[in-house]
Amino acid sequence: MRYKTLGIYGCGRIGRVVADYGNAFGMSVLVWGSPESRERAQADGAKVAGSRQSFFEQCDVISLHMRLVDATRGIVTRPDLDRMKASALLVNTSRAGLIGPGALVGALTAGRPGMAAVDVYETEPLTNPTDPLLLMDNVICTPHIGYVSTDEWELQFSDVFDQINAFAAGEPTNVVNPRALDRRRRQ
Repeated sequence: MRYKTLGIYGCGRIGRVVADYGNAFGMSVLVWGSPESRERAQADGAKVAGSRQSFFEQCDVISLHMRLVDATRGIVTRPDLDRMKASALLVNTSRAGLIGPGALVGALTAGRPGMAAVDVYETEPLTNPTDPLLLMDNVICTPHIGYVSTDEWELQFSDVFDQINAFAAGEPTNVVNPRALDRRRRQ
C-alpha cells in the first residue's frame, strides 16, 4: 500500500485511527466529509481533498467512516463510485445505507471501483446466499463484528454511560434528533 492514496470519508474518531494506519503503511491520506469533519481534519494536519469529485478520482482506497443519519443516507452515489479508478478499492465497514441503493453492485459490475470490502449489506441480516455482493469475485464480504474486543466493549460502554449521565444532568451529547429535545423542553 506504500505510496498509494487512502481516502477517509468521515474523519471522526474511527476515521482518524484508520488514517493513522494508512500513514504507518506509507500511504498518502486524503480526507473528505462534512465541512466540520474537513475542518477538524485540517486542524489535525490532514490533507483535505479540493472537492468531492477529486476525492473519488484520486484515491486508491476509500474507507467510509460516518454514522447513518438522514444527512448521510445515500451520501455515496453511483456517480461518485464511477469516478473511482478501475484499480481502486472501496471499504465500507460503517453502514450499507451510506451508499445509494444498488449503487455499489452496479459500479462494481461496471468496473469502477475495481474492488470492494464490506461487512455491511443493504439487507441485514444477510441470509440470501445469492446476494450479488456474495457472488462477485472482486468483493470481500465478512460479518460486521470488527468492534468485538474487550477494549472496544469497554470504550463503547463507557461512552454509553457518559451519555446517560449527561442526559440525566440535562446536557445530552451525541444527539441525533435535536428536535426531539426541543419538543421535550416545551412540554
